Amino acid sequence: MQRSRISQEIQWLLGEKHHGLLTPFAKKDIAKLQKGEHVDYVIGFVDFLGCKIDLSLKPLIPRPETEYWVERAIQEMRGKGSRLQTKNYKLKTLDMFAGSGCIGVAILKHIPWAVVDFAEKDKRLLSQLRLNAKKNGIEKKRYRVLHSDMFSGIKGKYDYIFANPPYIAESRKSKVQTSVLKHEPREALFAGKDGLRVIRPFLSQAKDFLVEGGSIYLEFDSPQKKEIEKLLRRFQYQHWQFCRDQYEKWRLVVIQENPKNGGVLPAPFS
Repeated sequence: MQRSRISQEIQWLLGEKHHGLLTPFAKKDIAKLQKGEHVDYVIGFVDFLGCKIDLSLKPLIPRPETEYWVERAIQEMRGKGSRLQTKNYKLKTLDMFAGSGCIGVAILKHIPWAVVDFAEKDKRLLSQLRLNAKKNGIEKKRYRVLHSDMFSGIKGKYDYIFANPPYIAESRKSKVQTSVLKHEPREALFAGKDGLRVIRPFLSQAKDFLVEGGSIYLEFDSPQKKEIEKLLRRFQYQHWQFCRDQYEKWRLVVIQENPKNGGVLPAPFS
């Protein structure tokens, strides 16, 4: 099984990066794969909703589960934009825990009337965010890159807050692939004993940064659903909806603050 997987990754690597040619440079990359480095890092980029996301500074690799719900969020944003759009209307969006910037870049690419603030704690990744915006042809006036520990560097309110925080519980470490543990940034993966060390303070503050009728999209680990629902009640949120991913696991909660449609949330996974 392991040999078959590596063989598939080699073919993918050669096709994506080396034009099918087994050059000396390609052989060096194959050696990295054989040592266990993640194929996406070796290739150097991934596709995310039609955007080319550079991974040269080793941010967390975008996951298919994230791509799945972001695509549906974009569909909902398009509907909202068509109802509210005027000549000068801008859909203000915050990509919290931005990492590679895949979420915000996809929104900017597919929603012409959106503007995005990328918020990232790791100073090293600020240039990664700018690089990915540039590589995808995003105008500088449509986004800002903010160095922010959670909401520390954030001012103002947003129509949408998207958050894919670290959420893996230390107790579930054994279920994480070896290549992920070895090569991906630990601080973007793990969040304490129960995986909620970041989500708790996020939820305690996030509603203060939403406009009336604004929405939060928060990714989490499936076993955390009950605890997150308790946190939503504790922090006095009123309207939310849990959604499953493409693998039928609980993966996302959509929260809306003072919805103007009578509390009926959009169904992004329907």
